[in-house]
Amino acid sequence: MNLFQDALAWLTDPERSSGPNPLVDRIGEHLWYTVLALVVSALIAIPLGYLIGHTGRGRQLAVLGSGAARALPSLGLLTIFTLLVGVGNAQVAAIAVFVILGVPSILAGAYAGVEAVDRTVVDAARAMGMTETQILFRVEAPLGLPLLLGGLRSAALQIIATAVLAAYVGLGGLGIYIQRGISLRTYDEMLGGAILIVLLALAVDALFAIGEWVARRAIGSGPTRSRPHPDRTEPLTTDQQSTLEEIR
Repeated sequence: MNLFQDALAWLTDPERSSGPNPLVDRIGEHLWYTVLALVVSALIAIPLGYLIGHTGRGRQLAVLGSGAARALPSLGLLTIFTLLVGVGNAQVAAIAVFVILGVPSILAGAYAGVEAVDRTVVDAARAMGMTETQILFRVEAPLGLPLLLGGLRSAALQIIATAVLAAYVGLGGLGIYIQRGISLRTYDEMLGGAILIVLLALAVDALFAIGEWVARRAIGSGPTRSRPHPDRTEPLTTDQQSTLEEIR
């Protein structure tokens, strides 16, 4: 308990706002790395995930690639990339590592969201003359949004946790407090930094949770309905008809 009290005292010390490593600057750096990596990951994973989900091709390859990416050791990968691009370009190496870790979750959320959409709604849209592109972006993507947000949520949390490693290549972020706390054995600083990272992760998680809730409310029951067998020819339910009409 004394250690937690020391950590809270360290966090509330006026030096945290005016010292050489102010909390606001370090939080800003951590968020910058997270947002940048998340945006780049989304630009890569969402189009690919939509393509896989819509066409049904390449899913196994995506699953294998995602599993391999998650198994990579983050610190080792960061060290290798930093040595390859040079210490002066360490930020590029760090973002590349964070992107590699963020892509699998977003990719899974994107293609799972599209795949989970009720096929009767998709078939009805196709029968109404919609092109494949219109079906993807006006039917499947909106209905699959909650699962995509879930993938983004998972990726964001993973990047926030991994961005701690940025301090090990001189890029700052909240990891600098943990790194320095370990080196100097200032455990109040180390625990204080860890508490800040946890609070940041909880805040981001809450934002995405709200986004998912809003998305699910907006589309009613969402895309979690089971996918029927492709040979089924049952008529659309009232809910499915209204969903399709709203999307149109």
